Amino acid sequence: MPELPDILLYLHALEPRIGGARLQRIRVGSPFVLRTVDPPIADLAGRAVGSLRRLGKRIVIGLEAEYFIVLHLMIAGRLRWKASGAPIPGRGGLAALDFSSGTLVLTEAGSTHRAAMHLVHGEAGLAAHDPGGLDTFTATFEQFREALTRESHTVKRALTDPRLLDGIGNAYSDEILHAARISPLTLTGRLQNAELERLYAATRATLSTWITRLRAETGDEFPETVTAFRAGMAVHGRFRRPCPVCGAPVQRIRYARNEVNYCPTCQTGGRVLADRSLSRLLKQDWPRSLDEWEARIGARENPPTE
Repeated sequence: MPELPDILLYLHALEPRIGGARLQRIRVGSPFVLRTVDPPIADLAGRAVGSLRRLGKRIVIGLEAEYFIVLHLMIAGRLRWKASGAPIPGRGGLAALDFSSGTLVLTEAGSTHRAAMHLVHGEAGLAAHDPGGLDTFTATFEQFREALTRESHTVKRALTDPRLLDGIGNAYSDEILHAARISPLTLTGRLQNAELERLYAATRATLSTWITRLRAETGDEFPETVTAFRAGMAVHGRFRRPCPVCGAPVQRIRYARNEVNYCPTCQTGGRVLADRSLSRLLKQDWPRSLDEWEARIGARENPPTE
């Protein structure tokens, strides 16, 4: 699932391509992608792009007269920048947004139909799509601590809850917890102030590092490889490979379609967290899939759940 650094990378690439451009038309290639009927598609045609922003993991394209296109990529949705009028791919193609400067194509791997596009009129309507999590770059430590300790859950869950923190998912939560030297299954209600301070600093530093790194790697090109598994990550997707800090083999816990990656030496005092013994905790504290957060917080788009 594209997370905060990936969404910002898309926005960085879109700004010079569609900023100020005029939307000519929206083409829908899949009946599952468009989740709204009001306003109608025709109302947006001919309007210029006035803003680009992020709401959690959603990309928002703002048009004249407070019309908005909200793109939620979910797990497998991706964006492609093509020449004007490019066809929607027959396999995995969901929609195309034709601008005066080129065509933005929305695709999705697989057949789960989670990626979504909403058309919205008015700031109030747009606000309904905001999960409400804190922006960790603007939140104070006190706000961060209050959000994480409001309820007692595993710190892994808390970091990825969009009601609490903004834009963090499975991949970067693994990296943040490794940098903070905290076990992913520590309950937030038991975190000491020093641990919370480390977590706050690690969250900001990890996300900032990856935002800078991805922009440097992509340059002026449109990002074609947005993935949760990147070279240079410390633990995410590195099961049995050496931790870059201590050299211990990275371990993982799997539950349904979720995965936790961690270093037992750096994070759990040398203990390997066994899947079987923790299954009850995982079942109680985690959704079966990350996008199931949407159903849990009453998301208006009503995505399918596992």
